[in-house]
Amino acid sequence: GPQGPKIEYPCRWQYKIIGESRTAIRRVVERLVRERPLPLTDSHVSSGGRYVSMNLEVTVHGDGERLELYRLLAGDPAIRVVL
Repeated sequence: GPQGPKIEYPCRWQYKIIGESRTAIRRVVERLVRERPLPLTDSHVSSGGRYVSMNLEVTVHGDGERLELYRLLAGDPAIRVVL
């Protein structure tokens, strides 16, 4: 069916996280992601300096885990957007 490319698990999956504070984003990710060292890297600061984006790259073991992590990240008030 037309459900897009088949993802082979486990795999490394990258989320781009946009928020207002690196510290706040890091706190959220530390709470949700058990991988150590934390696989979170700085990406970009918006021209106005109001938003920062960070890349999170984690191993996910299935669609459920991948989507649940997306939902938890996107649902946190410290995080504006997850791509």
